[in-house]
Amino acid sequence: MKRMKNQYEGIVLITKHHKEVAIKPLIETQLQCTLHVIDDVDTDRFGTFSREIKRKKSQFDTARLKIKHAYKSTNATRIIASEGSFGSHPMIPIPWNVELVVLKDYYHNVEVIGVYESSDTNFAHHCVSSYEDALSFATSCQFPTHGLIMRPDHEHHKFIIKDIVDETSLHEAFEVCLAKSITQHVFIETDMRAHRNPTRMHNIAKATQHMIEQYLSTCPRCNCPGFTITNYVLGLPCELCAQPTQMVLKHVYQCQRCKYTEEKWYPKGQTCPANYCNTCNP
Repeated sequence: MKRMKNQYEGIVLITKHHKEVAIKPLIETQLQCTLHVIDDVDTDRFGTFSREIKRKKSQFDTARLKIKHAYKSTNATRIIASEGSFGSHPMIPIPWNVELVVLKDYYHNVEVIGVYESSDTNFAHHCVSSYEDALSFATSCQFPTHGLIMRPDHEHHKFIIKDIVDETSLHEAFEVCLAKSITQHVFIETDMRAHRNPTRMHNIAKATQHMIEQYLSTCPRCNCPGFTITNYVLGLPCELCAQPTQMVLKHVYQCQRCKYTEEKWYPKGQTCPANYCNTCNP
């Protein structure tokens, strides 16, 4: 099949939920190019936060899949996709949000990833039996600036109401779901889609900023963008005994195109606290 000519002289963003609100200002200001939004691809096919469609691939691979679909339809040379995840922190029982913003540069054949992780999220859910409880939960989750989703009975019920963004729609959704409930309970949860969650939009912007910084880091040898950290060297000396520790001493940067590598001290001129030294604190 003959490929269509690239009609985009900037960067393409594939999104269904208006992520350009967070991404576009940063891209156009710092990379000094136009961001074109492609919103006619149903990215929900790759998985939904509200579980109608299970995400089959990892967070990173799902972002890559979005880029692949955008490339097929646009043939653009630079494409961005974003993907988020929500759950509990791996070490502490608190809600945790991880945002990825991935840029694929087909001209240079490089891939750059921006990451931002934070406990700054309203991610939550609850089963309620009264409208008063539903309103109380909603208020605790920054409603109405942040949207909500409801189902009868439990989180896997096939009937679902989204786009609950004011008290009128909250009350109507509660009554409908309660009427369909067998247990006389309603499952209510935060809407984690970007356009219904300003807190998540803020985190996407942070991941975008990280991605831009990675992209603007160019290879000293061939000037290719995306000269980023691929490995590290341990051995930061102890502040007391000066023996090498298991803390990071250097970061290893590598070019994705010419494979040139360079080591940079991290953190330059600093030492490791003695409590992390196996010699001083075995």
